[in-house]
Amino acid sequence: MQNTLSTTRKYPIKVLVWRATLFTALWWILTEGSFLAWGVGLVSVILASVASLTLFPPGTSRLSLSGLVGFLGFFLVQSVMGGAQVAFMALRPRLDLRPAVLDIPMRLPEGRSRVLLANTLSLLPGTLITDLEGKYLRIHLLDKRIPVESGVREAEACIARMLCLTLEEL
Repeated sequence: MQNTLSTTRKYPIKVLVWRATLFTALWWILTEGSFLAWGVGLVSVILASVASLTLFPPGTSRLSLSGLVGFLGFFLVQSVMGGAQVAFMALRPRLDLRPAVLDIPMRLPEGRSRVLLANTLSLLPGTLITDLEGKYLRIHLLDKRIPVESGVREAEACIARMLCLTLEEL
């Protein structure tokens, strides 16, 4: 009879050291290098490392540095352009908004990449993701004249490059 309570996960030491170092650096930045906070910091680093390994176990996923830079550039440009567009709509003498809710199919593989897409699009001005069901993304728009589907496709491409993924066919 197998004891299910005694199943333990084994992670490579490299992963443990890398994540603990990352959380230690984050703690050091947050406390501005104060040694007085390291009593709590040590416990926080250990708990954050355990939570990280539990919620995001090491796997086969990869991250492209050039893809990450491209994604951050995309996000910055879209944030500025979207913010300007929403400000322009809000400052018009006659508020001519046409809100809409659209269901758009996604090409990213199921899992974290779709959640990242939904969170990214929700952070951009003028859009709010209201549901993520199966391969469909439900988006609330301030104005249905905004070309949101092309923006979703561009965001998917950036995320796929960053995470070294292949997009599915529609």
